[in-house]
Amino acid sequence: MNGNNRSDIQVGIEVNIVLKKDQRSGKLTHGFVKDILTSAPKHTHGIKVRLQDGQVGRVQEIL
Repeated sequence: MNGNNRSDIQVGIEVNIVLKKDQRSGKLTHGFVKDILTSAPKHTHGIKVRLQDGQVGRVQEIL
């Protein structure tokens, strides 16, 4: 599943995100959602989340 719909993402789920610094390379970072930062119901580049380790990025895959 991709991370474009806020309704698909809950706190605690396992995701792959792309960090701002990795957007050009597309390198993914793995982690568990701590906070959902995007308030809109959908976002074309992925819903922005904060992982439990504090990193912030847009969800690319829901695992």
